[in-house]
Amino acid sequence: MYGYEITQKVEELAQGKIKLTFGALYPILHKLETDGSVITETEIMNGRVRIYYKLTLAGKNVAVEKVKELQEFIEMIGLLIKPGYSLDLCKI
Repeated sequence: MYGYEITQKVEELAQGKIKLTFGALYPILHKLETDGSVITETEIMNGRVRIYYKLTLAGKNVAVEKVKELQEFIEMIGLLIKPGYSLDLCKI
């Protein structure tokens, strides 16, 4: 996906509750590229340069680990707020 496409997909999946700005997105994409988690491909579309971003295998592994960490964090917050809380009861 290219930058604008990513922002639109996030907004769509979040039902408009999350809106990524380009100022937030591009520094993250550049860091992921530097870390080897993302590779880029450049394409000229209607006279404009479009950069597509794709997760590498290492990037997919990092994403899986980060999602796991987030789920554990959400569960811990739930335990602090409401003892007996279970992530299984939470619809994400």
